[in-house]
Amino acid sequence: MKLRATMIIVLALLFSGFSHAKGEIVIKFSHVDAPESPRGRAAEKFRQLVEQGTDGRVQIEVYPDGQLYNGREEIEALQNDAVQMLAPPLSKFGAMGINAFDLFDLPYIFPSEEVLHRVTDGRIGKSLFRKLSPKGLTGLAFWDNGFKQMSSNNSMHSVSDLKGLKIHISPSKVLESQIKALGAEPQLLPANDIYSALQQGLLDGAENPVSTFHKQKLNEVQKHLTISNHGYVGYAVIVSKKFWDDLPEDIRVILELAMKEATDFERGLAQKENADALSNMIASSSTEVYVLSDRERTAWQRALLPVYQQFDRVIGNYLIRSVASTASQLKKEKDAANKKKKSNINK
Repeated sequence: MKLRATMIIVLALLFSGFSHAKGEIVIKFSHVDAPESPRGRAAEKFRQLVEQGTDGRVQIEVYPDGQLYNGREEIEALQNDAVQMLAPPLSKFGAMGINAFDLFDLPYIFPSEEVLHRVTDGRIGKSLFRKLSPKGLTGLAFWDNGFKQMSSNNSMHSVSDLKGLKIHISPSKVLESQIKALGAEPQLLPANDIYSALQQGLLDGAENPVSTFHKQKLNEVQKHLTISNHGYVGYAVIVSKKFWDDLPEDIRVILELAMKEATDFERGLAQKENADALSNMIASSSTEVYVLSDRERTAWQRALLPVYQQFDRVIGNYLIRSVASTASQLKKEKDAANKKKKSNINK
């Protein structure tokens, strides 16, 4: 571990000298997704916008597919300035001890994408990013993967249908508690092993956004997919705090504007990718797709309430209440808009 840290520091010094050799700023943006993924395409979009906006004063070097660092190494590399920008999963921060980010793993915390983005783009998102500062990180944006659905070889309509199933999850105490609350058994495996584990019966099911389910070809080894929207997977675009603070203010403004446009672009791509994947799966009939009814979804939500009780203090009750308040406010706004629209029609 010490040897790895030393190597990263040495690389950082070499990269730093190269970055300023020609009087220009070079930002190394590393991520672990494919170039054609929403994350990969948004990183490229950001590169184009920044280089155009700064007339070449800032050069963005995008390294997809974990070319520089894998998911286990990238945060340490950023903290040591071997790279300057990442887009890791939000679950990374809970694992670093920033428990507030476990908010994103709570089941049914976001009733819609509108609520999700009102939270991430508003004061709650800003307060979460402030918690990164002690780790030497600065948050720039939240990017989407999508809402999670449940898959297995059994149909899953009621909570009782999940009893005893071995369900794959990402590393997270909240997700462990969620699966147990549904009566299933949480299982941890590397992403590359999920397909074969499902094929061999070592796993019964998994939870993924539809786009991930489709890309990993899990429809070949899973007969049923329940559209539950019970959880969310997302990313945070982060930079080294020291690197960011040392940038000229005019450059930071351009980077922020470019990131906002790239974020809108990424979210649109992620939404379309999930919608297209679902349409393709329904058309192929390889996996039976079932959408929970309102009544069934309410039963799932009720079964998952103990997860909130368990993590209320860990995550922060004020954060959970703030999200609920945001959802309530958005509903009021939509109801008022609909009421006004009907009133105008009747005039």
